[in-house]
Amino acid sequence: MNSHFRRLNLVPVFCLAASLATVATFLPQTASAQMQTGWEHTYAPPNHPIVLHAARLLDIDSGKIISPGEVLVRGDKIAEVGQSVTHPADAQTIDLGDTTLMPGLIDAHVHLFLHPGNEGLQTVEESVPQRTIQATFAARDDLMAGFTAERDMGTEGAGSADTAVRDAINEGEIPGPRMRMSGNAISILGGHEDAIGFNPAQHVLGNADYANSIDQLIETIREQHKEGSDFVKIYETGRDVFRDGKFTSQYQYTEPQLAAAVQEAARLGTKVGVHCMGEPGALWAAQAGVESIDHAAQLSDETMRIMREKDIPAVPTFTIFDYFADHAPNPAAAKAEHESLDYHIQQFKKQMAAGIPFAVGSDVGPFPHGTQARELVLMAQHGMKPLAVLQADMLEGAKVLMWQGQIGDLKPGYFADVVAVPGNPLDDISVVQHVSFVMKAGVIYKHP
Repeated sequence: MNSHFRRLNLVPVFCLAASLATVATFLPQTASAQMQTGWEHTYAPPNHPIVLHAARLLDIDSGKIISPGEVLVRGDKIAEVGQSVTHPADAQTIDLGDTTLMPGLIDAHVHLFLHPGNEGLQTVEESVPQRTIQATFAARDDLMAGFTAERDMGTEGAGSADTAVRDAINEGEIPGPRMRMSGNAISILGGHEDAIGFNPAQHVLGNADYANSIDQLIETIREQHKEGSDFVKIYETGRDVFRDGKFTSQYQYTEPQLAAAVQEAARLGTKVGVHCMGEPGALWAAQAGVESIDHAAQLSDETMRIMREKDIPAVPTFTIFDYFADHAPNPAAAKAEHESLDYHIQQFKKQMAAGIPFAVGSDVGPFPHGTQARELVLMAQHGMKPLAVLQADMLEGAKVLMWQGQIGDLKPGYFADVVAVPGNPLDDISVVQHVSFVMKAGVIYKHP
């Protein structure tokens, strides 16, 4: 973390100036030049139509490349898509050259309120206002990397502060992806993200909202919904151990408890996503009907059968495993992290063979925001075909984020969330790490 962020409380004038400069740098762009407006600017689509032209366009549903490709945008929606679209007299035409037009990328597992460094100490040493300011920069960085929609899987102790970031993005006040927010994740006393290892006399707060029974789960979900959450995040597993080739994962909630949480979320019109590394927690989560099983390092045959039946995707989050393995504090920890990663890769291959659905989530936050397109590259590297990875990201991602039929595809009536990448992503998926053009809801945020 940059040192000036750690000293925000000491230099408020500097930080305000830096914030204003940052916002000015990332104002939406026209085809010809960057808009030079002030802090009062609101991110909104132009009054005239826009035609995007590129050498190629990816039809994500069919998996075919259309060449050339064009998209007609009116306001915040897509009006036409094809090799050639209507060019209204008042349209602004943007030629993106030898690139491929695609739907905006979707990350189903992010943490805007985290940054590289000691995750446990961040939430103790940094105030919620400080972390909220940093979250706005994280949202900007993710958008500029081509991620136009994300699901934030917990503020890690910042409570419902994420709703302020989401609302500011939605109001066009700051740049960022369209967001689904959970507030704090829910965990048991002494479970995952509790303040374990600190002096008990200091009463250090944990990074989750605690619920130890069905009644407490329901009460917590209702409280979070009242504070503006979009969905529910639950830690279903706690301490994980990989020893002598055997993986064990400690469950936190029983199937009846998870089922009660899913039922209450459904009453409120939303879903439950779970942090879940392995069995038996994964089986109970699938039986309860959660929306996704995130991390999913170990899934039994029965769990995978239910996931196929109920269309519950696994979200592998390889990038965070890879990052921790390469940034371990000592050789022994590095060895353990690499063994865990290798096991996860082996299990991923079994999961693909079993035919379960997947979505793409990186767990970005502990590693730098704006770099998480590596998740798509790693999924391909570990055996998934590039098209399947992109479909998991966009089509399954839209379902997980509860925006199916609105994002994740380039179709008339969908939101105009469009990115451009060099070359052909079906030939080389690593091009998703080099997004050159970003449009979200008809607003251009990045232009070559």
